[in-house]
Amino acid sequence: MSINILAVIAAALCSFLVGGPWYSDALFKKMWTRAAGPNAAALEPGSKQQKHPAYVFGVSFVFALVAAFVFALWIGPNPPLGYAVGRGLLAGAGLVATSFGINYLFSARSMVLWAIDAGYHVVQFVLFGLVLGLWH
Repeated sequence: MSINILAVIAAALCSFLVGGPWYSDALFKKMWTRAAGPNAAALEPGSKQQKHPAYVFGVSFVFALVAAFVFALWIGPNPPLGYAVGRGLLAGAGLVATSFGINYLFSARSMVLWAIDAGYHVVQFVLFGLVLGLWH
C-alpha cells in the first residue's frame, strides 16, 4: 500500500497546530484547568512537575505523526474526501473519545475534562481525514 508521507506529516502538523488554540485561553484552557482540579497547575509548562516544553511538544508531535500514519493505512491511498472525513469522525468519536470516556470514568475524572480532551481528538481525526482526503 502506498502511503503519502508528506500528506501524513501535513495531517499530523495540522492536528498538532489545533492543540495550541484548543488548550489556550481563547478556547478551553480555563474550563480545562477548572475541570482538571488542583493538580492542573502541575501540568502547566514551566512547572517543576512538567517536563521541558520542547520534550512535551516533540513527543506529542511524534504521537500525532504515528496516529496520522496509522489512520492513513486504515483509509488507504487516495481515499474519497467524504470517506476520509467520515472515517476520521468514526475514529475520533467512536474509538478515541469512547476509550477516553472509559478511562475518565474509572479514574473519576470530570466529564467536562473528558469532553474537552475527547473533542480535541475528534477534531484531530477529522482533520486527518480532511488532509488525507484532499491530498492526492
